[in-house]
Amino acid sequence: MTATGADREAAGSTTRGYWWWERRRGVALDVGLALVSALECGLEGVEFARSTGVPVPVGVVFGLLAGSVLLVRRRWPIAVVLVTIAMTPAEMGFLMALVGLYTLAASEVPRRITVVLAGMALVGTFVVTYVRLRQSVAEQDDFGPGDWYVPLMSVFMAVGLTAPSVLFGLYIGARRRLMESLRERADSLERELSLLADRAEERAEWARTEERTRIAREMHDVVAHRVSLMVVHAAALQAVAPKDPAKAVRNAALVGDMGRQALTELREMLGVLRTGDALVAPAAAGAVPLASVKQVAVVAAAAASEDGPRLAELEALVAQSRQAGMTVELSVDGELRPYAPEVEQTAFRVVQEALTNVHKHAAGARTWVRLAHRGAEVAMQVENGPSDSAAADAGLPSGGNGLVGMRERVLGLGGVFVSGPTDAGGFRVSAVLPSGPADD
Repeated sequence: MTATGADREAAGSTTRGYWWWERRRGVALDVGLALVSALECGLEGVEFARSTGVPVPVGVVFGLLAGSVLLVRRRWPIAVVLVTIAMTPAEMGFLMALVGLYTLAASEVPRRITVVLAGMALVGTFVVTYVRLRQSVAEQDDFGPGDWYVPLMSVFMAVGLTAPSVLFGLYIGARRRLMESLRERADSLERELSLLADRAEERAEWARTEERTRIAREMHDVVAHRVSLMVVHAAALQAVAPKDPAKAVRNAALVGDMGRQALTELREMLGVLRTGDALVAPAAAGAVPLASVKQVAVVAAAAASEDGPRLAELEALVAQSRQAGMTVELSVDGELRPYAPEVEQTAFRVVQEALTNVHKHAAGARTWVRLAHRGAEVAMQVENGPSDSAAADAGLPSGGNGLVGMRERVLGLGGVFVSGPTDAGGFRVSAVLPSGPADD
């Protein structure tokens, strides 16, 4: 598990509070370097005092104070390098010069300032080395090198004391910035992955909700229509059994057929659900992958479309309502042609649910079912008149989901759905669906 930048800042805050140092080891390192540098400059201050004629204690104190400036190298690297350059003629602070130039090059100081200060340190070192070498060569009578010796050795000494520190500092600074950039990118990627995971979970939940809604709508259509007809036939069977046993037998047979049809359709839907469960089962509980949920939805939708009812079965649907005692007229305009499976299934379900509503709310009402095959669409309308007060009400319950389900089906395919009461006291349900590609 990786830690984000916020986590690192929270963890690092426990080690801060030492002025400008971020870690204890940084404090220990800088204090140690400052002590060594102060000791070096103090020892070199003895020779400096003798060569300049000042009291030795003054030279030592001057060296101690100058060398201890290395303590603030992280906070003020420019000041450390300027002190180093100022001390170059006194030949003091070699450690401070090396560490100061390294810190300056590795810091966030603009590069032009680093180049200028490094150049000043290089020139100062070259001048001091050149002067000391000329004096040494002049004092040795038996050593007579050419005129090239002093300038060349001065260049070597100046470059050797400045270039390695500057180059190493530049390398460490670039590496530090690269690591910080990579760390920021890792934090950004982690945040993006977290957002993507949240969105995937939201989409998975949406897919699950859509699938549950679709299955509930299918089961409502199947159960409501079949069971409503069974209840109507059962009421008729109860009424005619003492008077007409033959008709009672026919009604009982119809109830049995409708029950078997309802069981068959429910069994098909349960088979689709079992297929979906098999697909989701390998996933951990409570963390269903989005791909699996989509796959379940696709399989369920495909199975429902392939095994669902078609418009060719509309005549049989109307016949079932007639057998239940409803007066239904079916009219078809245009020539029947194949449509996409989901279009045919939706059209059938709209008519089925509308007829079920007539059984529930308008017992004995005269009903008209109209189907029109047009160029790029198919239209259907179910209209009933006022209920017949003389007809017996079967007392069918209503959950109020029929019209909602029809509207969702039609709008889901890009169609138009309208429903409402008529001037004659009845009710009308109308829907228009785009034809869609035919299923070859």
